[in-house]
Amino acid sequence: MSDTATLAFDEMGSPASALGFSAIGVHAGFRPDPERLDMALVVADEPAAAAATFTTNVFCAAPVRVSREHLAESGTGAPAYGCARAVVINSGIANAATGEVGLENARKTAELVGEAVGCPADEVLVASTGVIGQHLRLEPFAAGVPAALAAMATADSSQERADQGVSAARAIMTTDTRPKHGAVSFAGDDIGYPGATFTVSGMAKGAGMIMPNMATMIAVITTDAPLLAPDLSAALVAAVNRSFNKVTVDSDTSTNDTCFALASGAAAPDGPAFAPGTPAYERFCEALDCLCTTLARAMAADGEGATRLITVTVRGAATAEDADAAARTVANSPLVKTAVYGHDANWGRVAAALGRSGARFNQEDVDIDILGLPVCRAGLVVDFDEEEALRRFEAPEVAIEADLHAGEESATMWTCDFSHDYVTINGDYRS
Repeated sequence: MSDTATLAFDEMGSPASALGFSAIGVHAGFRPDPERLDMALVVADEPAAAAATFTTNVFCAAPVRVSREHLAESGTGAPAYGCARAVVINSGIANAATGEVGLENARKTAELVGEAVGCPADEVLVASTGVIGQHLRLEPFAAGVPAALAAMATADSSQERADQGVSAARAIMTTDTRPKHGAVSFAGDDIGYPGATFTVSGMAKGAGMIMPNMATMIAVITTDAPLLAPDLSAALVAAVNRSFNKVTVDSDTSTNDTCFALASGAAAPDGPAFAPGTPAYERFCEALDCLCTTLARAMAADGEGATRLITVTVRGAATAEDADAAARTVANSPLVKTAVYGHDANWGRVAAALGRSGARFNQEDVDIDILGLPVCRAGLVVDFDEEEALRRFEAPEVAIEADLHAGEESATMWTCDFSHDYVTINGDYRS
């Protein structure tokens, strides 16, 4: 990875920030509240290289299956890439567990959007988020898509286009309390594209049923860098594995998890595509990692009922798999998460989670820190200042670190605490 100082992050960025793309959110009618945006549309000026990662949940939703078809994915977990012109996402209804009717509705959605945009249906990618088991109505798309395109066409300033991009992030929210979006830019001067500036931008949603394994997690990433679809796919899979797949709110992998990436090449229309092994491709991957990690952390921090973001880091594991298993088990532990909510530096719960994770280590070797305070050394308790621990728990992010002293591998997971509100939110979800 190169120096991250070469990257510029814009917290107000959105899928519309990259050249060659427009994005907007509208109220189409999937939700009864006319003030709530419920459909997002992202459109490329020209057909763009596209790639995606999808849920590995066997009970996957109809839009996942249709978008896999459009990107010619040969099987769950196989690389998915091709060409796309538009992405449409509705919130409120997941179109999952809806059988052949659901598949037909997802395909008709792509056809409707394709006709409106002026592209084949298989260049339209579809995603849905919301309640499982309800059938998706097509009437909101019939009204919402033309309205969205008309608003895009009449946007007469860069600020209006930027605002429309942020509205797309709002339109895909379900139990999220805030939209998640951003953009990362980098100059092309030192990577073979003098005078060019490249942008990687996007949005994501997700607050509950989150442990992507590519959750109700939906993400759309756009870039104006020139990339071939297979190379975009390789970069996306690597970035997702380091970011979205390191997030857990409640250990539930959704039926609808989807992450799309589209590349227009509009920032260097006459330049060669970024090729793996070149400084340009490395810089792009760095920017993509930065954006995905930022969005992933935002999802964890906005977990249903969350009051604290929790970062779990495990070092000194024998293998990468052991590091991931250990960090993931701690991050998923209800006892650890409720201890953080209660501002309790209960390292025994962390140790217990490590011990059942399947990672190989000797308990006599383990060190644990909570909020920078040593609480366990060589598998034994270390006296610490409880008042100081309570003071540190006031920070918005709680760091839990463990060193297994069994090897050289490490892993980081992001999660959140469990509060009373998590139960309330999920108990009332369909009502």
